[in-house]
Amino acid sequence: MMLPASDRDVLRTLARRVAEVAARPVMAARREAWTDHNDLMPRRPMVLVFPEGAWRELLPEDRLVCEDPAARDAEYQLRIRLYTADHFDDDTVIENTWVVPKAITVSGWGLEPRWTDSPGATGAGTYAPVLNTAADIDKIKIPTVTHDAGASQARLAWAEELFGDILDVRLSGIQHVSFHPTAQYCRLRGLEEAMLDMCADPALVHAGMACLAAGHHAIIDAYERQNLLDLNNDNTYHASGGNGFTRQLPPPDHDPAHVCPRDMWASAESQEYAQVSPEMHAEFALRYEVPLLERFGLNGYGCCEDLTAKLPDVMKIPRLRRVSISPWADVPRCAEQLGRRCILSWKPHPGHLVGGFDADHVRAYLREAVGAAQAHGCVFEMILKDTHTCEHHPERFDQWTRIAREVVEKTVTDHAKSQGSTG
Repeated sequence: MMLPASDRDVLRTLARRVAEVAARPVMAARREAWTDHNDLMPRRPMVLVFPEGAWRELLPEDRLVCEDPAARDAEYQLRIRLYTADHFDDDTVIENTWVVPKAITVSGWGLEPRWTDSPGATGAGTYAPVLNTAADIDKIKIPTVTHDAGASQARLAWAEELFGDILDVRLSGIQHVSFHPTAQYCRLRGLEEAMLDMCADPALVHAGMACLAAGHHAIIDAYERQNLLDLNNDNTYHASGGNGFTRQLPPPDHDPAHVCPRDMWASAESQEYAQVSPEMHAEFALRYEVPLLERFGLNGYGCCEDLTAKLPDVMKIPRLRRVSISPWADVPRCAEQLGRRCILSWKPHPGHLVGGFDADHVRAYLREAVGAAQAHGCVFEMILKDTHTCEHHPERFDQWTRIAREVVEKTVTDHAKSQGSTG
């Protein structure tokens, strides 16, 4: 694939800037801090910012200068790294890598959701039930995994020619592993119907979830059989926020030529069951998620659902390392239950970036959560995400991050003083 000379020049210039940022000493320091953090030897609370849906306001497409579609995609990825480094005083590690995903395809499930888009640009859509009787479960098929090795090598050659003398270009298989069988079931059955089924027709829920779980086991088996898994003990995004830096993966007897699930991080979540009881969550979600997760070396759990009352069951997940504590959770109660057993991955409320920005309120809000975690000795991270808009005020992200850094530094200072006074 030949790019226009102007596009090539733009991309290479941006790549050089990324390489310069990645070479800063602070990036190595952050990498070490994250490794200690993920190994449950925290130095301080960690902070990450993922603008997600708000990127369209921070980096509007009309700011891109490349013409070729592939070049524009690459330009956007590079500009995101540079924007993050220039604006967010968080703990993001900017790497000098350019990861080329292998051309892996996972076929459909036979029975596919029927989705109606929202009339609004970012509104909520709806699912119409397509799974209505037990007979419909027979329509669900085990997906097939295929890898086009020729296409993978073509992708790699394109990236190496473009960036090879600037960035560390490497071909990668599957690194981010996350299971969402509850979401799948609800999309096929309909959310309201899925809620009623747990009382009215539990056998249907169990049959559907068992079928979907079997499909996910088959996908992982296929990845492993075709040698398509890659280590994710690095800056790979983990669970619903965080990264995989750790010394604990892969295990000492790892075969570098063949990555297995036990060498990797994985995660699962059941947001759709946020309002069901802990007993129903255990019966209809964890029952199918745990066997998937127990195949992996380290695990995360949760996303936007409130797990406060469900932590006793969640914490039975083998090798659980990161738990998402949502904006709707009771942080002190969660901190008391988690302690230092695994990472308390707190998601502050993204609504603070809309309707005006109250710095004093944000500061007090963050201090309360950090204080609760500190009181129970938690391994604590705060991750701002699910920010679908900042109302075209990108500076609010900068302000939020500066406040978060201020709160973290004060926590570390106060802790050091208290240790000194009791020493």
